[in-house]
Amino acid sequence: MRDPLVHHAEVVADIAANAARGFFRGHLGIEFKEDESPVTQADKAVEAEVRAYLNLHFPDHGIFGEEHGIESADSQNMWIVDPIDGTRSFLSGHPAFGFLLGHLSDGVADVGVVGMPALHETYIGQRGHGATLNGVPIKVSAQTSLDKSILFVNEGDKIYRDHPKVFARLMHSGQTRRFAYDCYPHALVAAGFVDAVVDYDLQPYDYFPVAALVEAAGGIMTDWDGKALTLESDGRVVTAATPELHAELLDVVKR
Repeated sequence: MRDPLVHHAEVVADIAANAARGFFRGHLGIEFKEDESPVTQADKAVEAEVRAYLNLHFPDHGIFGEEHGIESADSQNMWIVDPIDGTRSFLSGHPAFGFLLGHLSDGVADVGVVGMPALHETYIGQRGHGATLNGVPIKVSAQTSLDKSILFVNEGDKIYRDHPKVFARLMHSGQTRRFAYDCYPHALVAAGFVDAVVDYDLQPYDYFPVAALVEAAGGIMTDWDGKALTLESDGRVVTAATPELHAELLDVVKR
């Protein structure tokens, strides 16, 4: 029998994908938050639909969403929602935006969803039960050497600004190196296509769903100090397919 949480997570991912596609490459009303990141009508509409579904089916669970904040923060069960991860990609017509959904039990992420609405891909992971892409099982690569790895550097401009020495070391890391943003590179680690990601300046609704997915697929995701991610983490993360690769990357990002 399938876990009800996973079933409902799949339904929510479909709801979010359909809602997002209805806005994608359309005429969007755009606002800017205090941190100057954009928020669109689509972000708010998608999160509203997701919250309505979760409140209906899990009235005793808390919800922590990017656009509408926290409900029932003291609940043992908490859903984490990022309605459109990569709003800048979304509003510029780039298809690499995502939808993120996670479930926390007593502060530990046990279900993670990365939906890619424009690509028609849905990644789902459950702690102890593996991960899937569109229902097909996936797992991380077996790469153990950073010199032979496919490495993505997310938010490279911010890393360069705040940690130029770390950025310089990253520019000499990996066999294949790519720059990116947002959730998709982490999902590609879970699927075994990418070996590692270094990311920066994330929020809990960015990293919890992704961490649950990556770990369910057999990978590792921690902060830059190698510590487990919590609601208090500072948003600097390392994702890797294997412990050996993870350890090498931690040496690279040490300040």
